[in-house]
Amino acid sequence: MEWLETGDVSTKFVDDEGRPTHSSKEQKGVEHVVMKKYKDFEEFLDVEPEAVLHTETHIPYLFRGLEHLSKSYQCLDSSRPWLCYWIVHSLSLLNHPIPDEMKSRICKFLSKCQNKDGGFGGGPGQMSHLAPTYAAINCLCSIATKEAYSVINRKSLLKFLWCMKQKDGSFTMHKGGETDTRSLYCAASVVALTGMIDTVVNLFDNSPQWIVSCQTYEGGIGGFPGTEAHGGYTFCGYAALVILGHTKLIDADKLLRWVVNRQMRFEGGFQGRTNKLVDGCYSFWQGGILPLLHNLVMEDAHLNSDSQPNNNSWLYNQEALQFYALLCCQSSFGGLLDKPGKSPDYYHTCYGLSGLSTAQHCPSLHPVNIGPVSNQLQAIHPAFNITCTAVRSALEHFNSLTFSQE
Repeated sequence: MEWLETGDVSTKFVDDEGRPTHSSKEQKGVEHVVMKKYKDFEEFLDVEPEAVLHTETHIPYLFRGLEHLSKSYQCLDSSRPWLCYWIVHSLSLLNHPIPDEMKSRICKFLSKCQNKDGGFGGGPGQMSHLAPTYAAINCLCSIATKEAYSVINRKSLLKFLWCMKQKDGSFTMHKGGETDTRSLYCAASVVALTGMIDTVVNLFDNSPQWIVSCQTYEGGIGGFPGTEAHGGYTFCGYAALVILGHTKLIDADKLLRWVVNRQMRFEGGFQGRTNKLVDGCYSFWQGGILPLLHNLVMEDAHLNSDSQPNNNSWLYNQEALQFYALLCCQSSFGGLLDKPGKSPDYYHTCYGLSGLSTAQHCPSLHPVNIGPVSNQLQAIHPAFNITCTAVRSALEHFNSLTFSQE
């Protein structure tokens, strides 16, 4: 853990300047439990000399979620396509096969979530909503079978997206629903992943400009104009710009400065907003932005001879993030979690593993892998958050079709 071995560790702790606040007290509490995790690891180096991804517990945990969910998941009744996506994607990252019969059951369930208007609801009979639409399509493309692809009706999907489009370039999540950078990203992602990005005309008029209007004075992106910069919204906004091919419109210098400063000095993980606590899910929501920014940063470097960025990293401490995920975010019962002391769930498992994957795979194509080779996950496409293999297969399938064939 070289990032902790350089200099006095105490200099990496929060400094409340003698004026403790509720936030600084919470931060000190997190630093205390994380320090215990790191010291426990150092103490038992003779027993387990490497930080290990405990795949043998995560895989049964994930399959249990596909078979049966506890009563605590009742609150996610309108998010069932998300649960399918989080679990299927996590298994894909772990490179563990899903039985064909189970794949078919998932496809049949998601087909029941698709409405006649083209969108997917949070469950059978529920209203169409862009968030579960994105989750369902990501899940089906991760399954990557003919049956999975055939569930997606591109004609009706496009009609649904047009109904969500607003004059200013934004999208509503559902009919009469809220407008934010998530909904725009979901629309851009499903259009691109289903091979329609080059065929839609005017669907994303004004959308890049609307996203740019959400960039704050800090450099990150808020949910809509005038709101606080946030890791999830920043990912959605910038990933949408990448998909739409308009990254030049945003102030990339301010964005890069904001994102890299969200990695916590001691913990190694990312926070979602300024002055907030570390959270395992931001391993992807923040860590996934930096691979997307990389090409733009490198391009600017070629134009400016004074700038020489490192082409062997994503411009953050990838090793520190991996240590945080492996030592602080794994449950002994399976699954990943927010931070020590929290319970595992499928959301944090998905985004914790996704962040771990982006931290392992570098622009130079030489993996930066902490621990044994068995820790290495499948590479993801950071704009969509499904594996690169799944993206290629989906595009090959949909690009081979015409709308008349569906």
